[in-house]
Amino acid sequence: MAMWLFLGSECLLFGGLISTYMLYRGRVTQGPRPSQVFDIPFTSVSSFVLLMSSLTMVLAVTSAQRKDNHRTKLWLMVTASLGATFVGGQVYEFTAFYNEGLGFTTNLFSSSFYTLTGFHGVHVTVGVIMLLSLRGIISKDKDTGDRPEVVELIGLYWHFVDIVWIIIFTLVYLIPA
Repeated sequence: MAMWLFLGSECLLFGGLISTYMLYRGRVTQGPRPSQVFDIPFTSVSSFVLLMSSLTMVLAVTSAQRKDNHRTKLWLMVTASLGATFVGGQVYEFTAFYNEGLGFTTNLFSSSFYTLTGFHGVHVTVGVIMLLSLRGIISKDKDTGDRPEVVELIGLYWHFVDIVWIIIFTLVYLIPA
């Protein structure tokens, strides 16, 4: 129940961030426009990597339900690696945008863009830390109570982060201002 309440509060957070972005996305008075810096093919590949991590998370949950610790650890590690790859892509993208003249304080668009996508990146990073921590706990054979339930709860968080990215990717990258 606590995880569902937490995810509900996260919906409110991202709802506010997405609303703010939608309000400011067309407000480019100085600096490059989004169409000048966005690399849709790169971001599409990065998005695909994150979405594939949902599949590997499902495989981790299934393995945990079957009490197959070896495969659970494997799929948790693969999921964490895919999440870390996504975050690395986001860092690369932010660096490229900054080098093109689109800094955090360049205009209202850039501030809302970096805040929205940055918060999402932080959530993915937290998810990667949770996945790696759970993998470590399972490796040390520490008692986590109902292990499949713990893996599933972290999976809920992970799927939430993926769903939020689908919304962000669509609104930010695919629908022009």
